[in-house]
Amino acid sequence: MRCLDITFETPQENLACDEALLRMCEAGFDEEILRFWEPRQHFVVLGYSSRIHSAVHLQYCLQNNVPVLRRYSGGGTVVQGPGCANFTVILRIPESGPLQTIGGTNNHIMTLHKNVLEPVVGTTIELQGSSDLALGSLKFSGNAQRRTNRHVLFHGTFLLDFEIPIVQKVLPLPSKQPSYRRNRSHEEFLTNVHIQRDALKRSLRNAWSATEELEVVPAEATRELARTRYSTKEWTFRF
Repeated sequence: MRCLDITFETPQENLACDEALLRMCEAGFDEEILRFWEPRQHFVVLGYSSRIHSAVHLQYCLQNNVPVLRRYSGGGTVVQGPGCANFTVILRIPESGPLQTIGGTNNHIMTLHKNVLEPVVGTTIELQGSSDLALGSLKFSGNAQRRTNRHVLFHGTFLLDFEIPIVQKVLPLPSKQPSYRRNRSHEEFLTNVHIQRDALKRSLRNAWSATEELEVVPAEATRELARTRYSTKEWTFRF
């Protein structure tokens, strides 16, 4: 597996890069990929099918210059910003095994991350809901995926030193909740996990055997997707 540690200048480019990497793999690039990035500003990210008017406090975001964007993968609406450590893995889907299904993929990857991070965190990590990692009942990582014919893109966020109170301002309580949330507010439900960034990246690189750097970065494809998809109202307001 190849590793790419790159944060682009804009939120749109950072979302577009994941899709560009997936397209590159589908087009014949013969290595699996692990990517790291961390946003430089706060913004909202809708899931592929999220309905913008019910998933976001849109007026607050417009008045306070908080961009609202939509990603290529499923799952719920989240807030990104400084203190969110993001990862992406792009894996080939074999003819058999856990990556054949959405649930199997969630369980396989999250269990791997749980096992490799518990010694670093120093406490038990729980698999909660369909795609969360938690300390007890406090969520510190959410994940989502996008599947093509031959690959799965699985990406997620680790809250390290994120400004959690901002979530309350930009997102209502979600209409769909995992049972372990128990209708708690965002501040009561989310927590930061105190891991050094370098230790987190090193642990994930070891878990995925991502020993070599990715030398082919699809920068042009990323910028083009950011311009033609991720920056457009047609994409963001599609639902």
